Amino acid sequence: MEIAIVVFDGFDELDAIGPYEVFQNAARVGAECTTTLRTIEKRERVRASHGLRIEPDGRLADADPDLLLVPGGGWNNRGQPGAWMEAEAGAIPEAIATLAAEGVTIAGVCTGVMLLARAGILDGRPAVTHASALGDLDAAGAQVREARVVDDGPVVTAGGVTSGLDLAVHIVEREFGSSVADSVSREMEYQRRDRADGA
Repeated sequence: MEIAIVVFDGFDELDAIGPYEVFQNAARVGAECTTTLRTIEKRERVRASHGLRIEPDGRLADADPDLLLVPGGGWNNRGQPGAWMEAEAGAIPEAIATLAAEGVTIAGVCTGVMLLARAGILDGRPAVTHASALGDLDAAGAQVREARVVDDGPVVTAGGVTSGLDLAVHIVEREFGSSVADSVSREMEYQRRDRADGA
């Protein structure tokens, strides 16, 4: 399984790096998966919302993911780099829509879910996002749920920042089994709060 995490200036660090670590730990205990950090345009570095600078692995267009994970960050700081600017620019929502149409599983964390909404893949679909953007998610036509993680088959969404860890462990369990997910949780000393809505 190839997992691509799309990153952009202003993404929230934990939204992306938390799931990245979960997936990497899953691979270490036997899950057949690789995880990369991808950008839309070729970039040497990306600066996250709290100042972390990362060197991405390449362009999303050069990957062939089975799962695309979209972090949030900056949805409500609309004059700063982040999810709102990326939604307005349109390239990430376009990539999401294209990959979803090709059968790629799409996961959104925090306000990254709003980029899924902008892509048009949440219309009438159960979903959750950060509490500060639930009104926007409802206005976008999603069926808003009160949950940390909502699993609707090819689309999985998570609420606020730390729920990205729950989403990633849920995906590991869904794709590779409970023993792998339990091993990852033990390694990270992470205890999930609840099971995914819809799982």
